Amino acid sequence: MLDRLKLILHRFVPKQVVTELLGWGANKHGGWLTKAIINAFIWYYKVDMEEAKYPDTSSYLSFNDFFIRKLRDDLYLIDTDSKLLCFPAHGRISQLGSIQGDKLFQAKGHTYSLSALLAGNPLMTSLFQNGEFLTTYLAPGDYHRVHMPCTGILRTMIYVPGELYSLNSLMVKHIPNLFARNERVICFFDTNFGSMAQILIGASIVGSIQISWLGAITPPRQGIIKYWHWPDNNKKSDQIVLLKGEEMGYFKLGSTVINLFPPRRVEIVTNLIPGSQTRLGQSMAKVIIEDNKSEDFYKPITR
Repeated sequence: MLDRLKLILHRFVPKQVVTELLGWGANKHGGWLTKAIINAFIWYYKVDMEEAKYPDTSSYLSFNDFFIRKLRDDLYLIDTDSKLLCFPAHGRISQLGSIQGDKLFQAKGHTYSLSALLAGNPLMTSLFQNGEFLTTYLAPGDYHRVHMPCTGILRTMIYVPGELYSLNSLMVKHIPNLFARNERVICFFDTNFGSMAQILIGASIVGSIQISWLGAITPPRQGIIKYWHWPDNNKKSDQIVLLKGEEMGYFKLGSTVINLFPPRRVEIVTNLIPGSQTRLGQSMAKVIIEDNKSEDFYKPITR
C-alpha cells in the first residue's frame, strides 16, 4: 500500500519544479545550516567520509560542494591492463547482460528498446544490437563523479530531454521504459575493442549533469535534443581523448549510468549480478576482441 502511494505521488508531483528548486537551494552558502544539513545527510545515508578527500564537513560551503566531493587520491587505483574495463562509478548493479536484439532488461516484466534509449539514432542502435549492457545505480549517499571504464576517443554526445522520474528500485520495477523516458546524456566513444556508449541518466532532484569537457549540460532544460560531434573540423589535434579512470562527468544527486558494448567484443565479469556493489576501478568486463590500434594510445592513467 505504501509503495502504491509513493508511485501515485511521484507521478503527479511537478518533478522539474521540485528538482530546480532544490538544485537552487543546494548551491547556496548557508553557513551553519549547510553544515547541519550535510551532517544529517551523512548520518541518514551512512556516507563514509573517510573516503573523501576532505572529510571535515566544514570544508564544504554548499550542499552541492559536498555532494560532488572528491575521493582520496590513494583510493581505488585503476588497473593498467587495457584488456580490463573498470566500473565507472560507485553504486550497485541494477541490471546487466545481453541485449536481446533491440531489447534491454529493466526489471521483471519490463524491457525497453535500445532505439528509444539512443533517441532513435539508427547508426548507434545498429552498433549495439545483440551486444552487452550494464546499468549502475548511484544512490544518494554514493560518490557521484563518473569515470571512464577504458580509454576512448569521444565522437558524439547527445542530450535527450525527458522525464525526471526517480531511479530507485521501486520506480525501476513499476515505471515502464524508465531509462528511455528520463532525460539523459549519451556519450559515444571509439575504444580499443570498438564502439562504447556511456549514458548518464537524469532523475528527480538531479539538479545538474556536468560533463568534464563542456561543463553543465543541465540546467537549463530547454526541451530539445542537442548534438555535439568531435572533431568538428576533422583535425586529429582537436580530438577529445579520455583515458581509463579519467573523470568524465558528475551528477548533483543520485542517478544511473548505463554502459553499452557491441556484440562479441567484451565479456562481463561472471560473478556480477543485480544488486552487486560496484566501486571505481573494480573490474567490470574484459576485452575478448581488440581492434588493430596502438597499444600505447590506450595506456590508462592512475588516480
